[in-house]
Amino acid sequence: MFGRTRGEARVRARVRPTSPRAKADRRDRGPKREKRQGEAKRGPRKERSTERAPRAEREPKTNAIPIDPTTVSAAATTFLEGLLVASNIRGSVSATVSGEDIDINVDGDGVSMYVGAKGATLMALQDLTRVVSQRRLGDHETHLRVDVAQYREKRREALGRFAVKVANDVLSTGQPRVLEPMNSADRKIVHDALVDMDGIATRSQGQDPHRRVVVALADGDSSTAE
Repeated sequence: MFGRTRGEARVRARVRPTSPRAKADRRDRGPKREKRQGEAKRGPRKERSTERAPRAEREPKTNAIPIDPTTVSAAATTFLEGLLVASNIRGSVSATVSGEDIDINVDGDGVSMYVGAKGATLMALQDLTRVVSQRRLGDHETHLRVDVAQYREKRREALGRFAVKVANDVLSTGQPRVLEPMNSADRKIVHDALVDMDGIATRSQGQDPHRRVVVALADGDSSTAE
């Protein structure tokens, strides 16, 4: 009896695994090719979802609501005035509107805290002001710039003088100069300062936040870029 029981158990143990294995083998042989083909097709589909879809969503937003730039200017001014009060800083906020360009300047004692190292805090303040105006008024096609104590103008003049000095050194030595990392606004100032200088070409290299301007002798391969 024990022998028969063992025999039956062995037969059942062999029969049960063999049938699923056969099915698994059948599935593995055919569908493996299908999976490979499917994997090859899935690659481009992911790229489309990450690149094309967001673009389609952004286009209608930018053209959704036409807003008077003076309304945007008023909203931004109100926010910045409230920020001064919350920071216990005595200051004033002035705005200039020209077409879709809005320039706002914050001035007063102690406002330099809003500038930061190389204007980093100022850039953040400008972004925050833009976000606040968009949340209050919706997306709009205006160009809002925020300055603190005429920092941008002073920075533009200082960078322009520095760029010319570097360019003269390049002309004297014939060796290119790689400047320290700069944000896009500062890089543009350098490019603009040297765009009409004979014998000099500028280009940018690297990735943010380590992107730099290269000042070199002009040749056929040099180009100007932010």
